[in-house]
Amino acid sequence: MPESITAQNGNTHNLPGTWYLYIVENRLGHLYTGITTNPQRRIKQHNGLLAGGAKALKGKAPIVYKVLFEIGCRTRAAQLEYEVKQLSGAQKRKIVTTKVLHDSHCVLQQFHG
Repeated sequence: MPESITAQNGNTHNLPGTWYLYIVENRLGHLYTGITTNPQRRIKQHNGLLAGGAKALKGKAPIVYKVLFEIGCRTRAAQLEYEVKQLSGAQKRKIVTTKVLHDSHCVLQQFHG
């Protein structure tokens, strides 16, 4: 059974069809953007604890979430991922700092894993 994100109030955010857009930072300070349905599993993959992490992050652990947005559907998540990947590093850092990405809800503060 897949792991889920549990909010501090006990709500589970890994519902079927729920997609997340995330920005992580590696040990070198570089940002990486991706999407997933299971943030706990994905961060383990990126850190080399499970198979399937991104090649761009291989050997650059520790990888930490800087921001995590609940998007909803895969189509919208993929569109936003493409949009964020086109931004400059400074623009991505602004998203990390402000925790704002259009109308998406940031759930990083609710994530513990």
